[in-house]
Amino acid sequence: MATQTPNNRPRPARFNFMWIWAVILIGIIVASFMWDDDGAPVSSDLTTVKEMIKKGEVERVNVTGNRETIEVFLKEDAIKRYREGEDERYQHIPTQGNQLFFTHGSIEILNDEINLAEEAYRETLLAQDSTLTVVPYDVTVTYEETEGGWGSFFLNIFPWIFLIAIWFFFFRGMSRGGGGAGGIMNVGKARAQVFDKDQKKKVTFKDVAGLEEAKVEIMEIVDFLKKADKYRKLGAKIPKGALLVGPPGTGKTLLAKAVAGEANVPFLSISGSDFVEMFVGVGASRVRDLFEQAKQKAPCIVFIDEIDAIGRARGKNAGFSGNDERENTLNQLLTEMDGFQTNAGVIVLAATNRVDILDKALMRAGRFDRQIDVGLPDINERKDIFAVHLRNIKLDSAIDRHFLAKQTPGFSGADIANVCNEAALIAARKDKESVTQEDFLAAIDRIVGGLEKPNKSISRAERRATAIHEAGHATVMWLLPECDPVLKVTIIPRGRSLGATWSVPDEERVHITDVTLYERLAGMLAGRIAEEVNYGTLGAGALNDLERSTNMTYAMVAYYGMSKKIGPISFYDSTGARDTFTKPYSEQLAQEIDAEVRRILDEAYRKARQIVESHNEQINAMADLLMEKETIYADDIESILGRSAQSLKAEMRKQSEESSAEQGDVVSPVAEE
Repeated sequence: MATQTPNNRPRPARFNFMWIWAVILIGIIVASFMWDDDGAPVSSDLTTVKEMIKKGEVERVNVTGNRETIEVFLKEDAIKRYREGEDERYQHIPTQGNQLFFTHGSIEILNDEINLAEEAYRETLLAQDSTLTVVPYDVTVTYEETEGGWGSFFLNIFPWIFLIAIWFFFFRGMSRGGGGAGGIMNVGKARAQVFDKDQKKKVTFKDVAGLEEAKVEIMEIVDFLKKADKYRKLGAKIPKGALLVGPPGTGKTLLAKAVAGEANVPFLSISGSDFVEMFVGVGASRVRDLFEQAKQKAPCIVFIDEIDAIGRARGKNAGFSGNDERENTLNQLLTEMDGFQTNAGVIVLAATNRVDILDKALMRAGRFDRQIDVGLPDINERKDIFAVHLRNIKLDSAIDRHFLAKQTPGFSGADIANVCNEAALIAARKDKESVTQEDFLAAIDRIVGGLEKPNKSISRAERRATAIHEAGHATVMWLLPECDPVLKVTIIPRGRSLGATWSVPDEERVHITDVTLYERLAGMLAGRIAEEVNYGTLGAGALNDLERSTNMTYAMVAYYGMSKKIGPISFYDSTGARDTFTKPYSEQLAQEIDAEVRRILDEAYRKARQIVESHNEQINAMADLLMEKETIYADDIESILGRSAQSLKAEMRKQSEESSAEQGDVVSPVAEE
């Protein structure tokens, strides 16, 4: 429709040249349907044509103007015979014009071959009828200077039309200037999303649940942007950048948006992958353009999400040279952040979960002045996050947010959002009026363990073996004080597992000793041992248990220095700079590490076996209860085994702290062993 000019006069819409191409395409399609359906000449070869000449079926041969394409015209009776024959190749040959064509390089050789074929036809007729004296058969060979016609003209002119059209649209796009990817001249422009300070909908710290420590640390940047004069009077300079580091889904991007909303300044957001392009020099050009936009809007914040896409350490890729495009982009970023040019009022925030692979030059002071750890939320922060995501969900009145936070240790903010959504989906599938606590527990099980498979075909003997296996895990973990408290045990198949023992890590534990890891190893191996004690067999279902226990034991010996024989040595590489194909220790030491790993696993195995053998009656009782209910909880386990060792230890610790407080003693921060 027509648009309105500033003078309120209607302006006619611009003609769209794509209609011309649409008309041409439709014309070609219509012409193809209206074309004569008499058939088309069949591609052949000289040998086939010679056989036809020997049968007297060829009337004439025409050599076209290029002297390479040979047209073959058959006699009327031969055309009729071939069209009615069984050979599908010749059933649609045309009745008018040439029926066959082939290519040949030498006209002299062609004439000789035709003459030989004619002579063979004559000899065949003379052999069949001896009364004949002369057999007149002569294939006429004509030479024609062909003109291409409209088809040839179109084929010759079409490439030029195509090139002119490309040229036209190319320069038309260039003339448009800015505005997205439409113009070819914009390929070097940064495609950053701009959130202006006058925007109505802003993200502030009120919208970010949890992350209290990260908020406190990053608040200084917000305060500087709000009250820059207070800092300048004392000679303080604005920080160049801050790097948000943490696992995926912890809210790094949301926190960066909240900083811009709180500071009330423009916010330019771009991903590290947006700098990567197949054209040489485009990445560096986009970095320059990004900072040029930021300078014009200063003071402002530039946020680069997933900066490891361009900030990976240089010189570690054996497959690329020093002129790698990614390295050129990184060099330009280093120059823009702290080079000869000044970027007054521009703060760079970046987020990554792979800080170990970033280039050291990017991490130095003056570029990213501070590194802010955005870790997984604790129980109180998870409670706040649940409160945010539950605002739009119709909840049952009995929902306890603290209980939900307690059931989700190690969950990030994104995981909690997924739990809330999954719980709502489960409630909807069951046609409930509101989302209950049972739905949330089912959602947590679904996310952690996988989809429930209650109808999976499992024999009673196999279910009993699974129940014994899980009861073995639960019993040893229940009786060892350093293991995580057992929450529930189930033999309902989920994902690839036939059952599971759920435990809740003690979040107050910050100091992990070798005793803790020893007892956790015993708990991992207990399921396999319970099967061995009760059935005398070893099941393959303990694969995951063995894998985790072996990895943990190697970490104890080679990383944590918990082996007295190997000593306080750690071969852990936090920088990621070590060559992964070579070991940083000798073959003799490798054998000693293997021997220590085996010794520790054997000790944990013996400890778990003693507990299983001494409590085998309770293990079978727990397995019977599992066969009946399929899922049992901590209260059911307590009715069989009594109070857990973890609760007894916590009670003793509380009494010890109370008595120490009464006596005025200082409680040691080191956890009891």
